[in-house]
Amino acid sequence: EVQLQARGGLVQPGGSLRLSCAASGFIFPSYDMSWFRQAPGKGPEWTSGISSGSRQTYYADSVKGRFTISRDNTKNTLSLQMNNLKPEDTATYYCAARPRRAVFQIFSQNKDDYTYWGQGTQVTVSS
Repeated sequence: EVQLQARGGLVQPGGSLRLSCAASGFIFPSYDMSWFRQAPGKGPEWTSGISSGSRQTYYADSVKGRFTISRDNTKNTLSLQMNNLKPEDTATYYCAARPRRAVFQIFSQNKDDYTYWGQGTQVTVSS
């Protein structure tokens, strides 16, 4: 189970928001984590990810340099710091977990590979 702890909301262009998820019911340090988003009328989009043990980070070009993903394996939490927000960042944001089934498993950006999903929260960037 993955539960969103911090709400989204309305923010002006150039502003910042921080989202967090708390995981339970599975071994959090053994799961890769990602943040996906979905805008109205569009399919889900992978934005950022962080690997299970080594905590390597990965970013989509659309958010690189503006978003920072992090995790705390002692608290079973995942966070997304969003800075310099743009209107095109407007979407429902979801945290998701993927089990690490092999030692050298390649990090995935495919939503179908993720087992647990948070409930999602709306982020709106507008003046």
